[in-house]
Amino acid sequence: MDIWDKQKRSEVMSKIRSKNTKPEVKLRKALFAQGFRYRINDKKIAGSPDIVFPKYKTVIFVQGCFWHGHENCKLSHLPKSNVEFWRSKMERNKKRDKQIKYQLIVSGWKVIEVWECEIKTKLRLKRTVDKIASWLRGLDKPPTKRRVHVQLYDEFEDDVKIVAEDEIAYPKLKQ
Repeated sequence: MDIWDKQKRSEVMSKIRSKNTKPEVKLRKALFAQGFRYRINDKKIAGSPDIVFPKYKTVIFVQGCFWHGHENCKLSHLPKSNVEFWRSKMERNKKRDKQIKYQLIVSGWKVIEVWECEIKTKLRLKRTVDKIASWLRGLDKPPTKRRVHVQLYDEFEDDVKIVAEDEIAYPKLKQ
């Protein structure tokens, strides 16, 4: 049971952005500051990715933890009212995200998925942007065994698992 009538719920939901969200803008500004140029929400590409790097044939989706059902994340939870509706909605979103990733990978694009929680603080944003910059510049290959905040997809697996940890321990640099 919803706490608002249908008209009020519609008004509230209509104010939720799908483009130029705070996490997207934050990530775009940080990437621009690193010297990267990109397109945004290119409708010619499957899923209208949030950020497109044609030069690197790479796209970035900035996923809201709540809306895309980020597993094991404190920002992702089911509302207490109308639980079945929300569970179904989250599952549909996950399924659609998976299909879009598959289409892009098959078309030769690299797909990077960044979760809202991965860029919440300045430190996490910096780590995420540094990792993306390394991948784009070819200085770093996508990790296979280490846990990272950002996941790069260049091959499609049937059951994609993404893990966002609170903290990553990197080896200390020699001074």
